[in-house]
Amino acid sequence: MAADEDWLDVESLDLEGQGVGRRPPADGAPGPGKVVFVEGALPGERVQVHVARRKSQWEGGQVSAIARASTQRVRPVCPHFGLHAGACGGCKMQHLHPWAQVAVKQRVLEDDLWHLAKVRAQQMLPPIVGPAWGYRERARLTVRWVAKKGTVLVGFHERKSRHVADMTICPVLPPRASALLVPLRALVGAMATRERLPQIELACGEDTLALVLRHLQPLPATDLALLREFGRAHGVQWWLQPAGPDSVVPLDERDCTLAYRLPEFDITMPFVPTDFTQVNAQINRVLVARVVRLLDAQGGERVIDWFCGLGNFTLPLATRAAEVLGLEGSAPLVVRAQSNAALNGLAAKARFAARNLFELTAGELRALGRAERWLVDPPREGAFALAKACADLHAAGDWTPPRRIVYVSCNPATLARDAGLLVHQAGYRCAMAGVVNMFPHTAHVESVAVFERDMR
Repeated sequence: MAADEDWLDVESLDLEGQGVGRRPPADGAPGPGKVVFVEGALPGERVQVHVARRKSQWEGGQVSAIARASTQRVRPVCPHFGLHAGACGGCKMQHLHPWAQVAVKQRVLEDDLWHLAKVRAQQMLPPIVGPAWGYRERARLTVRWVAKKGTVLVGFHERKSRHVADMTICPVLPPRASALLVPLRALVGAMATRERLPQIELACGEDTLALVLRHLQPLPATDLALLREFGRAHGVQWWLQPAGPDSVVPLDERDCTLAYRLPEFDITMPFVPTDFTQVNAQINRVLVARVVRLLDAQGGERVIDWFCGLGNFTLPLATRAAEVLGLEGSAPLVVRAQSNAALNGLAAKARFAARNLFELTAGELRALGRAERWLVDPPREGAFALAKACADLHAAGDWTPPRRIVYVSCNPATLARDAGLLVHQAGYRCAMAGVVNMFPHTAHVESVAVFERDMR
């Protein structure tokens, strides 16, 4: 048997959902042995590995056989999932039970907080979980006309490839969206511009499914007619994107309404399909309600919502606090957020302003005035400038900081970095933290952390 197919005991999962094990040190040498990353392997399993990459400190490969399977291993639901050639790369963890996926993500959060920042939460929050299938209400599908085969592919990329997977269904999409994959292939194949249509983005509203067609040249009347016919037959809105995201327009003016609701707060949020909204609407409703409870804003208090977007958290918070200031980097987005506040009768309590939040200084932070509570919901880059400005003002000693900060994160590494500043340099303690399973079957870790300080 080749050395790269010796049996290996898998100890853990990495951030990409790969099993991690170690080979015994060669010739009795000291040390823990070489790390091996194994696609398709789970903790507790004993597997053979087909090695694809070999470096001095690590190896990477795929499972070729399993001698001892994990009790958490399950049969994948999607026929396009797997390690075989052409497998879809959209999901990485369908072979692991959904509850075990949540446990892995919580371990990632705790490990990052401790190993990257030496921070431990005093209390772990119960994970926020929801349906494991049919949850993904936003997706960007690649479109590819394959001339040699005379066919069109519509879907996600293959594993570790720029090729498009030959998909006919997608169980993580809502059923009505999954059912469109094959009809969309036929539609694009019939269009004159089929070679100049690189992607279709889908977005679900409360009662609406919108499809955004990216096209690299103007669409002739025949193609527009095909789109309208498809829209009528399948009950979808078509939007056209001739250039960047800001160029998106509805194919027909009557098809220009999308919205999601936050029923606990009686709030309706209009949006366009290229706006950032949460992929998982059901989880988002639970997350918003938990954030509002954790922040615990009182009737006479002022709140700042950093990276507010369209007001997903700002408007629910405005139903509780005296005033909420939403800050966002995009001036046009701020205008639309203010419009959403007016639509929901909250314009008097929720106001918005545009700021470059990635270059925020201590002086600019001080100028925003006192707020008893903060909600921080940054992109993957995190909120380093904000955390650093907070630490600088704490060192200066003449600033009144917020008593409580709730931080919603889509990247545990940048959360840990910012948590280190807040805890070790800005006088806070990490009171609570927990995971949000926004993306089941993927290695993506969304989380919430609560930072508090004693105001004596």
